[in-house]
Amino acid sequence: MTQKPSAAFIGASWTGLLAGTVAYCTGLWNAGMTLAEKGYYFAILMYGLYAAVSLQKAVRDQLEGIRVTAMYLGISWFSTILSLLLLVIGLWNASMVRSEKGFYGMAFTLSLFAAIAVQKNIRDTYQADNRANATPRHTDANV
Repeated sequence: MTQKPSAAFIGASWTGLLAGTVAYCTGLWNAGMTLAEKGYYFAILMYGLYAAVSLQKAVRDQLEGIRVTAMYLGISWFSTILSLLLLVIGLWNASMVRSEKGFYGMAFTLSLFAAIAVQKNIRDTYQADNRANATPRHTDANV
């Protein structure tokens, strides 16, 4: 039985997602990179966000007894790991100072973690609301 997440946790999750993605994209906007490099790092962010949310959903479905094919679960794991690996390889070979590389790594990690938390909050809220609406309410008129 899932519990509805608190407003503070929902707010913190959305704040983390916005802070991570805005910081990452702002860094790209201001970076002295070619447009192709900026596109590479932006595509990795979008790919990573989708992969992380997809993995969280697949794992959660499996835990709740919802059938998830091994192929989908495997692709979700592979995509999440690949997005992290592509970022690491890109940053390893980039001609940036280490503090810049660390900034992109941390903003990327924060964004992925927060995207998972936001998706979890949305799902928990939906399930809690559906459970509350499914419970019959007794009033004086119904008795």
